[in-house]
Amino acid sequence: MNEQLIYQFFSDDDFLRFSKKINEAEKSTSGEIRISFREKRTFFNRKKAIRKLAEEEFYKLNMHRTRDKTGILLFLLLSEKQFYILADEGINSKVEQSVWDSVRDEIQIEFKNGNFSKGMIIGIEKVGKILSEHFPIKQDDTNELSNKVIF
Repeated sequence: MNEQLIYQFFSDDDFLRFSKKINEAEKSTSGEIRISFREKRTFFNRKKAIRKLAEEEFYKLNMHRTRDKTGILLFLLLSEKQFYILADEGINSKVEQSVWDSVRDEIQIEFKNGNFSKGMIIGIEKVGKILSEHFPIKQDDTNELSNKVIF
């Protein structure tokens, strides 16, 4: 990936902040939050919908393997400034996709105003709050997925 594009939007400090924010959010939920950035589409996936790209990334990161199916991916396609939130079936059984679409829309408002880091932080906080309402932390909860940002 051409790191030049990602650094037009985010800094290394931002990535650390995002990881810390995910760690904070996961202290009150059994949900597992991941963030993945893609610079652009490949030639082979140029016609795929953003949801399909997010699904492929979700499976590539083994997010479907969490104990209670409570993985959630915040997926960003940088070159197109497209964003998608994809939740696993455990989450989808309790939270409608429209809720995630609403969070996505709030994030995109920040992006349109040039507040990329703020948008991601808001997104992580909102996702964490929603997850904690539906999937509170369990006594035997473990961090099943890395909190590190993927790009």
